[in-house]
Amino acid sequence: MDPLTEAKKKLMPEMTDLLTKRYQILQTIQMEEPIGRRTLSELAGMTERDIRKETDLLRGQQLIEAKTAGMAISPQGIEVLEALKEFMREMSGLSNMEKQLKAILGISQVLILPQDSDDIPAVKTKIGKEAARLLEMKFPLHKKIAVTGGSTMAAISKEISSDKRDRSLQFIAARGGLGEDVLHQANTIASLFAEKTGGAVKTLYLPDHLSAEAYEMMMREPVIKEMMDLYDETDVVVHGIGNAEEIALHRKSSPEEVEMIRKGGAVSEAFGYYFDNEGNVVYRIRTAGIQMEQVQKAKAILAVAGGRSKAKAILSYFNIAPRQTVLVTDEGAARKIIELTTKQEEF
Repeated sequence: MDPLTEAKKKLMPEMTDLLTKRYQILQTIQMEEPIGRRTLSELAGMTERDIRKETDLLRGQQLIEAKTAGMAISPQGIEVLEALKEFMREMSGLSNMEKQLKAILGISQVLILPQDSDDIPAVKTKIGKEAARLLEMKFPLHKKIAVTGGSTMAAISKEISSDKRDRSLQFIAARGGLGEDVLHQANTIASLFAEKTGGAVKTLYLPDHLSAEAYEMMMREPVIKEMMDLYDETDVVVHGIGNAEEIALHRKSSPEEVEMIRKGGAVSEAFGYYFDNEGNVVYRIRTAGIQMEQVQKAKAILAVAGGRSKAKAILSYFNIAPRQTVLVTDEGAARKIIELTTKQEEF
């Protein structure tokens, strides 16, 4: 925080609190619009009386609009949010938290979005938008991009800009996924990236689970060999991080597999690998998708996960994450990670 801002904060701490409160109210309205006072009160953790007072002021300043379905942000409100964005990051301590998290996780960069996607699902859209901007910055130099599946990856695909077309880009599905929710499959998401950017796409239409015999047989197929070669040449990997048991159940893993994952103390999942608190692999599914050693060779890695419920999974995975990884997360996950690591240090 710069000296002037620090001095203002010390001299008038009530101004800082009020500015932060109104900024968060405005931000929540933008994410959840149209929104009523009761819902806004619950999300902001304030009484309806306080919300009425603050929203009346914001409406008087023409920063929000009252509609039949609820409150919505005005064009002037969007301008105010954008103008104050970096200042509020400093004021709220997000910039310092990014430095803390970068040191804790031992990676190249951390970007933290305000609030918690566990409480406000629309925060995931914000995470997707920031991740999309970071990824787009890689496009001029890095042309082969492998993407995994999941709702967070789907959020990124929606936010990729279609303004600059680049036919030299190639998006590669990092795994199969027949039988999963088709909208969240890596194949679908890689296709959306390609459609938005004008690039090419390589898909992998295989089940996520393969028996030992099927795996050995498929790895000899020319089309699979071609995909494995592409994974070796991948410039950028974009992926999510899952809670181990939640992912296992989502994949409809067998009771035996779920039991192995539980007994092994698995906390996180990425690329079909299940990791314990220390980042040790306790189980992995047989898949023809990208392998961990191929991920580690990529020039740049973008990991995206948010919500305080993902904090333990993020900590677990980043015990083994390559140093060239950039993490895009939210305030809920960041605060919980710092809390967990502080407790560990105390013990």
